[in-house]
Amino acid sequence: MKEFTFTNCVEIKELTGKKADDEVMLMDLIEEASIDSIYYHMHSCFLRHFYIVGPYPNDFANWVVMQVRDRILAEKLSAITPAKNKNLEDIRNELVEVIDAHLSSIKANPSVISGQPFYLMKSRIIEIPTQIEVKNLAEFRDALAVVDASAIYNHVFEARFRVRKGRSDFAIWFEEVLDRKSLADKVEQVDSYMYSLEGLRAKILSLCDDELQLSGGKNG
Repeated sequence: MKEFTFTNCVEIKELTGKKADDEVMLMDLIEEASIDSIYYHMHSCFLRHFYIVGPYPNDFANWVVMQVRDRILAEKLSAITPAKNKNLEDIRNELVEVIDAHLSSIKANPSVISGQPFYLMKSRIIEIPTQIEVKNLAEFRDALAVVDASAIYNHVFEARFRVRKGRSDFAIWFEEVLDRKSLADKVEQVDSYMYSLEGLRAKILSLCDDELQLSGGKNG
């Protein structure tokens, strides 16, 4: 039996020196940004806010609604979330297409009046090993309930997109080690972008509880 070891993480942020004051500039920034910057602005809000994400699940949408006051574009940008069939270049292209179409439809260039510019950033993740190691689903469930929320970010978002595994570490372990494919599929079906990290923790705990109940209390 291969144990699962939880790994926390911290994010090291870096300013790129580039900023946008209006939606055309934001579109240009996105077109030219590194993949690390696209990843950062699409995901890091979850790591910065364990209990509640902003009005929308990415920095682009949040800036547009809070600083430019363009709720229509913010709604459109918030609907763009990574999926299994998308990579970060796909996300970049979709962001640009949505902004371009919006600007063409309104024939204007909404800008910041009294708010803050959008500062383009990037980051790198440093993993922090823990001593939390589990051998079965019951132990996993109990550990998940108490681990630092950064471990959830690391094993879900980082694993899927930055490390490019395509799935969360949790789902991989459930299927390949515990032989619980059904549970793995249920975890992957959860829309992680609809939850804060604490909300995601609660959802996965609930799925584990259901699985343990179905298996008659077997740890497996």
